[in-house]
Amino acid sequence: MRIIIYTGKGGVGKTSMAAATASKIAKDGKKVLIMSTDQAHSLGDSFDQKVGKEPVKITENLYAVEIDTVYESEKSWGNLKDYIRQLLTARGGGGIEAEELLVFPGLEELFSMFKILDVYESGVYDTINCTSQAYDTIVVDCAPTGETLSLLKYPERLSGFVKRILPIERTATRTVGRVIEKTMKVPMPKDSVFDDIEFLMERMKRLQALLLDKEIVSLRVVTTPEKIVISEAKRNFTCLYLYHYNVDAVIVNHIYPQRAMEGYFSKWMQMQEEALREIAESFSEVPRFYVELQQCELRTLEMLERLGEQIFCVCNPNDVLFQRKIYEVNAEEKSLRIYLPFADKEELRLEQEKDELLVGVRNETRRFPIPPEFVGMEAAGAKFEEGYLNIRFDYR
Repeated sequence: MRIIIYTGKGGVGKTSMAAATASKIAKDGKKVLIMSTDQAHSLGDSFDQKVGKEPVKITENLYAVEIDTVYESEKSWGNLKDYIRQLLTARGGGGIEAEELLVFPGLEELFSMFKILDVYESGVYDTINCTSQAYDTIVVDCAPTGETLSLLKYPERLSGFVKRILPIERTATRTVGRVIEKTMKVPMPKDSVFDDIEFLMERMKRLQALLLDKEIVSLRVVTTPEKIVISEAKRNFTCLYLYHYNVDAVIVNHIYPQRAMEGYFSKWMQMQEEALREIAESFSEVPRFYVELQQCELRTLEMLERLGEQIFCVCNPNDVLFQRKIYEVNAEEKSLRIYLPFADKEELRLEQEKDELLVGVRNETRRFPIPPEFVGMEAAGAKFEEGYLNIRFDYR
């Protein structure tokens, strides 16, 4: 199974590009499920057809679903959420403040991504109707950039949060839990809470492993030829590489055709040409696809199929279009090399905490475990050259 995830700044046309890609792959004979994880769903609008939380058949080989994030959230951590609410309200009066603290940025999108894991692992999605839906490809229309990055960070970060909020282990709860509950007036978690945690953590590990499998999962960044949007796309691209995800294409949408830019709009054409040059220089190694502004709104399957043919006229969109090694260990030279495109030397931060490296780019930070070859050593120096952060290790 292939999984293709579309991301980018809000308003650049991610939904249309994802829908066009899914339509093209389905027309070529693959069975495709296109999912929307954005809470402001517009997938149904693109196909001009009602789409809900269960897969709807759009045409032969093509199904669409708009994930209900509230439903997926309750299903994934209902018992744990109830327990956290008890902790927050144990000494207070409850109220809306406690409820707001339970809404973590990107968490609902994370739970919607579990649906991808379900489809990938089981090949069966429509359990209500007891019909098999083994798909060849999943195309995911993600929320705007910020939410997507939050979503992709959660599999490695939420586990630490859950460990901190639980005051006691399952075995200790059974022996001294009641005493602690009475003396400290802190509610003890029930077995169902621990079951939820184990279930959640295990699923997150499997989801993380799946998303990092570059033979299966590709992320595609959608942008438009505008300075502000290109800057956002660069930041997005860098952060995705920082988290080891494979970006295999950049799609440039809303390109004004030359014939439409005469007279009043002539200056826009000059700015667009400069923006397109910047895109070509910035994403030189990654396949780029250019999409002209369409003459009318993209709202039907026929139009989306036609657009898919235009975008991918020289390649198969179901293929992994690009792959690059971004994390390399050189045991002989005692060095670690990390690919961080578009990062500036002044914006980089490097720290070491025991057997972990903390690499920061702007406001994004990632923990890298120090490779087994370098355990007992420390980072002795670093250079940033040609998009690579080269870290040298030596004995303490």
